[in-house]
Amino acid sequence: MSDIAIKAEHLSKQYVIGAKRQRFHTIGEIIAHKLSGVFMTQSTPAASDATILKALDDVSFEVKKGEAFAIVGHNGSGKSTLLKILSRVTTPSAGRAQIYGRVGSLLEVGTGFHPELTGRENIYLNGAILGMRKAEIAAKFDEMVDFSGVERFLDTPVKRYSSGMYVRLAFAVAAHLEPEILIVDEVLAVGDAAFQTKCLSKMGDVAKSGQTVLLVTHNLGFISTLAERAMVLQRGQVKFVGNSSAAISAYLRSIEDNKGSCDLREHANRQLGSIPSMTSVRLTDKDGLEKQSFSVGGEWRLELEYACKSDVRLMDAGFFIASAAGLGVGSFNTSMCFPPPHRIPSSGMIRFCIPELLLGPGEYFVGVGLRLDQHHLHDCVVRAVSFSVETSDVYGTGLMLTPEHGLCVLKGTAQIMT
Repeated sequence: MSDIAIKAEHLSKQYVIGAKRQRFHTIGEIIAHKLSGVFMTQSTPAASDATILKALDDVSFEVKKGEAFAIVGHNGSGKSTLLKILSRVTTPSAGRAQIYGRVGSLLEVGTGFHPELTGRENIYLNGAILGMRKAEIAAKFDEMVDFSGVERFLDTPVKRYSSGMYVRLAFAVAAHLEPEILIVDEVLAVGDAAFQTKCLSKMGDVAKSGQTVLLVTHNLGFISTLAERAMVLQRGQVKFVGNSSAAISAYLRSIEDNKGSCDLREHANRQLGSIPSMTSVRLTDKDGLEKQSFSVGGEWRLELEYACKSDVRLMDAGFFIASAAGLGVGSFNTSMCFPPPHRIPSSGMIRFCIPELLLGPGEYFVGVGLRLDQHHLHDCVVRAVSFSVETSDVYGTGLMLTPEHGLCVLKGTAQIMT
């Protein structure tokens, strides 16, 4: 047991949704209800329409000391709930989790920060919570501030910080105060690309130093780069635990049902906060036949059906393509096709056509979305469908491309000078 940092045994977490709160009209009714509970077993919600949501269902795994361990799964698979249990933010409905070491966690923007305190004060507060002496925190202080890049606002209450500033400072504190176990959720998606790269490098350094890193991310490239092992969660249950490359393969297999076309109304990968409006997506060839495999340089089409309320004013609809490792390779939307003002009907079907698909051989995922304006999404489903690209003689020279040639296909000319 001495080499174990985290041990989870049969963890389950249930939430009651749809239950109506029982109302009382007098203090006497409240007291009577409380007293009756002393003599009764745990009661079920009074409302008949209440349902039980199993966020986690019998989850067991171990993480060794000094190991970088990743958790991957669809939105709603239970990843964040699991991290909250491990960080002691919430308690499990059943099972137990044992943590051997001091934990530093970054679960969501501003976790552990007091909004009325300044950035400087919150650094010392978080260090004290981790059990560090003031001298220890002071020794790391300049390094944290430099990493976060918020030096100008260090003496400003953090309630005035943007979400990006929150994340930058929160990660700097969590990573630099040297917890024995660092737990990081998908919050790094809030930062810009340069900061994400900086954080990835720091987490790599943390793992190499012998500290334990537990990471949740949808970026499969991060997992393959950083984690030694990974676990796949699906609907609150463990579907796979093993080395990171095998876990990525297991995760990709779990979404193979979405190849070619799918119903978007109950899609597991709908972005949090979206208003379900897109109903279906379909990939086709130039003849309108559903297709999942395309040739390099061939025609590629996507049909997106949606239905919003009549009073919703949409700016545009579009899609984005990512590699199997989570790297973005391109996006396209209706605003790129028509001059201003950019508006589309509140419901209908849009057919996108890419006449020459210049992607290298491999597996790709497509996300789709509707926007209200340049900065606000109405509906978004990431990894809605997937497709494969097969090699072809795209240059007409007999050269058949392979994945090693890269994600993008470059077409041009060459002139030999003598």
